[in-house]
Amino acid sequence: MTIKRANWLFLTIILTHMGVVLFLQFGGKGISIGMVTNFLLSEGILMIPTALFLLACAQKTRQPQRTGDGMEEESGPVRPFEAAAFHKVKISTLLMIALSTFLIMPLVGVLNALSLFFADNAMESLQGDMMSMSFPAMLLMVGIIGPFCEEFVFRGVIYRSYGRNVRALLLSALLFGLMHMNFNQMIYAFAMGVFLAILVEAAGSLWASVFCHMFFNSVEVVLMFALNRLSDSIYGQAAGRVTAELTTYDLLAALSVYLVIAAVTTPIAGCIIVWIAKNEGRQQAFTALFYKGKKQDAPQPRYLLSVPLMVAIVLCLGIMSLEFFL
Repeated sequence: MTIKRANWLFLTIILTHMGVVLFLQFGGKGISIGMVTNFLLSEGILMIPTALFLLACAQKTRQPQRTGDGMEEESGPVRPFEAAAFHKVKISTLLMIALSTFLIMPLVGVLNALSLFFADNAMESLQGDMMSMSFPAMLLMVGIIGPFCEEFVFRGVIYRSYGRNVRALLLSALLFGLMHMNFNQMIYAFAMGVFLAILVEAAGSLWASVFCHMFFNSVEVVLMFALNRLSDSIYGQAAGRVTAELTTYDLLAALSVYLVIAAVTTPIAGCIIVWIAKNEGRQQAFTALFYKGKKQDAPQPRYLLSVPLMVAIVLCLGIMSLEFFL
């Protein structure tokens, strides 16, 4: 897929999201959907346009092949999933990805806390509805299906379409953050998008970011259910009263401690990523992502921004800004 088509894809995803939301709010008032249906609908908004774009691109890239009798015939279309580069990775790499994911969590927590100074907690508003789901269903939806769909779209299709460089890495991470449609999740989703794309380059496979995203979300699901059980206990109720009495100074002090932890764990996670690149034999390719060197015959950088992408970004920021007025 080309840069232009990737930008049109993101705009299509945003317009589809807006259309579904408007329909459910104004045209489908009598329609009641549960949390599972709502979740599947959200992932369908990502996957259906992406699948259609990939199928359209595959049809346009059919190449003629010459047969033994000199006649030409069209080869089959490129399979859509080939664009995402699902290559095998070592078991040791997966284990280190899990460790690096655990070490990056404090940084995500800090960014989440900082965003709460000017934005509402998006996950807290959904927690009540999410807890209505059973633990296996929630783990499947949030821990498995969601991460796979998001990684396939943003790291597998959009990022690779942009050319796999630092500019592409940052832009794809920004789009991943904007896709969440709120400032709270956008902040830490951008950081996670950068981390996930770097993992893909280090391991040379989309399975790296898929596994990382699944591990991260699954841990969050387990913690959510554990904290919910704890809140129902006598100890949890007492802790809740203490938390409600915390001052802004207390929260800033706790955030400072968490920031110190993140300052230690984040560089270690970076070192693990370097180890992963070495373990997968991709040191040179991974280093070239950041240090390409200066060559006189090097191709000119391609422009990643286009009118459709700018329209999509403006729409996302406009929708997200409404939370301050509604």
